[in-house]
Amino acid sequence: MNALQMAKTAYASNQAPIRTPRGVEYEAFARITHRLKAASDRGPDGFADLARALHQNRQLWTLLAADVAEADNGLPADLRARIFYLAEFTAAHSRKVLRGRDTAEALVEINMAVMRGLRQKADAA
Repeated sequence: MNALQMAKTAYASNQAPIRTPRGVEYEAFARITHRLKAASDRGPDGFADLARALHQNRQLWTLLAADVAEADNGLPADLRARIFYLAEFTAAHSRKVLRGRDTAEALVEINMAVMRGLRQKADAA
């Protein structure tokens, strides 16, 4: 390594990019939604992965429900109620998927809609 390369390395930023809470939420939804879709697309061979992805998705929605249930949550009341309802729907629909009575498609669509909303808010800011 020559002196120029050493200088560039010494003064290069080694910090990770700053992530906003909205960006972190988007990444969580994106990662879990990808897992849901990929496992679902594999059919019966992907059931174990689908079960894991459903569990992760329910955990995410449970966290969101707990957050919007807090009295000091800054979101509008109607949005908080809709998020809480979606968390309940996600839990109920996940049970149907695990029992083989439905597909994960509705869960993927819901997550994608939330991701679009998060992305639009980030673009507006």
